[in-house]
Amino acid sequence: MGLKSVAVACAFGAFAAPAWAGDLVVAVTTPDGKPLADAVVTVPGSGKPAFPWKLEVAQKNKQFAPFVLVTPVGADVGFPNLDKFRHHVYSFSKGNKFELELYGREEKRSVTFKAVGTAAIGCNIHDQMVAFVRVVDTPFAAKTAADGLAELKAAPDGKTRLTVWHPHARAKDQVVVTDITIAPDSTRITVVVDVAGGRQH
Repeated sequence: MGLKSVAVACAFGAFAAPAWAGDLVVAVTTPDGKPLADAVVTVPGSGKPAFPWKLEVAQKNKQFAPFVLVTPVGADVGFPNLDKFRHHVYSFSKGNKFELELYGREEKRSVTFKAVGTAAIGCNIHDQMVAFVRVVDTPFAAKTAADGLAELKAAPDGKTRLTVWHPHARAKDQVVVTDITIAPDSTRITVVVDVAGGRQH
């Protein structure tokens, strides 16, 4: 099955919505039908993003949490250290390079992400620590949960372009893009994403 294999099923659910907007549910799976977590789904839209999740990537048990964070461009993201030892957090990603030199437990640093795209995050002390910050310029963005589902509430209805990004996607820039139509009430889209080595984290 190809990278851009997409199954579309409209009229999902029976929730009422204004005529100018619809709720979009995106199910992301691997080619063998397994749900794919930590995929970031977006559609274009105007307005200032007001995401309900905390803009933070914590360091805990020699890991970053969450593994993938979605943040608006220009926002400050916190990097609290919850471990008993120090970390040295950095990114070499274009447009979002930064370095937070060694800092200890219960200390917190922050970074302003100025460029749309993806920032790969690492720790200069613990090589196994990896995370990704997906920087977006739309209020219509969400990350799939363990069940592979993400929901975009009140997305503009009509024809639009759906982007699905995953850090291990076998696609250019780890992005799968497809044209879709969002109904005025509710729409469900299934997107199949091939991931390197079957990795889901």
